[in-house]
Amino acid sequence: MGLFKKLDLAVASTIDWEMTPEYTFGTFESWGGKERVRNKSERIYYFFIDNWGDTPKLCLMERGIKHARVVAEILAPEELVQKCVDSQGKAALFERSFAIDKALQKWLIANVIETDDDSKIIPLKSDDGEETMTMDLPHKDDPVPELQQTLLPDEPTELSEEEVVQLTRRFNFFDSESNATGNFSNYLVDDGDGLTVTDLVTGLMWQREGFDIMSHRMLCREIDQLNNEQFAGFSDWRLPTMAEALSLMEPEKNERDQHIAPCFSSRQPFIFVAAFRNPGGYWFVDFKQGRSYWASGTNPGGFGRVCRKINS
Repeated sequence: MGLFKKLDLAVASTIDWEMTPEYTFGTFESWGGKERVRNKSERIYYFFIDNWGDTPKLCLMERGIKHARVVAEILAPEELVQKCVDSQGKAALFERSFAIDKALQKWLIANVIETDDDSKIIPLKSDDGEETMTMDLPHKDDPVPELQQTLLPDEPTELSEEEVVQLTRRFNFFDSESNATGNFSNYLVDDGDGLTVTDLVTGLMWQREGFDIMSHRMLCREIDQLNNEQFAGFSDWRLPTMAEALSLMEPEKNERDQHIAPCFSSRQPFIFVAAFRNPGGYWFVDFKQGRSYWASGTNPGGFGRVCRKINS
């Protein structure tokens, strides 16, 4: 199949025409949805529509257990893609990944799958290699300028959309949708262990990397394990609150196309926070899109990054 050859994927790969974004959590995170996938090296491919940008895009997704990667954009006729989006009806603001319809499937088979013409396939760069997290930070033992410290809410809570907007504006956090002029100033220092950085404004030590995509329950187990192992010498790591996670949001994107300081890994584009939506759902902070959002409890897969108070 020319599609997989151009993308340098296994020749034996196939398209799962039944897989959709809404099925992925049950299949790949909770082990009990549309089908069961037990081999961690197994990869499934499906087409979906990414409607997060200014115009919807037809994409090819590579999915596995705790693995998700968009491998290509497909240059389909704009009217076909838009018609498919319009047919979805009114969708929640933060649910903008859609399944394809029969018309797009038919077009894909004729113009991408059963043809040697691969001009409509645009491969997307993979970031599976070793990542270098670069930023010229002061060392933790360097002299510190006079700083105005900010005490952020640090307890898990339930939040409505209105309360999140109020919180964002109260601390002047950047949010591309609710507070585009926000600019909370951190003072990050290098802890010298290659694992963490500390913000002397909020008094929070942060994990520079993080956890791969998984369910909220599995993430809590991973954090318990991290504490049992005393990651970076400490055993009081936890999920950040909404305010704490938003405090890392930068108004400008870094070279990895994310609204966060480049000393942090880009492999956690959106992270769980210690907040539930009222009513129902999980809250996330999305460094790729530069905003907070919620997702329903039926699709709660996300990445994680932990923090701790340096005086705790």
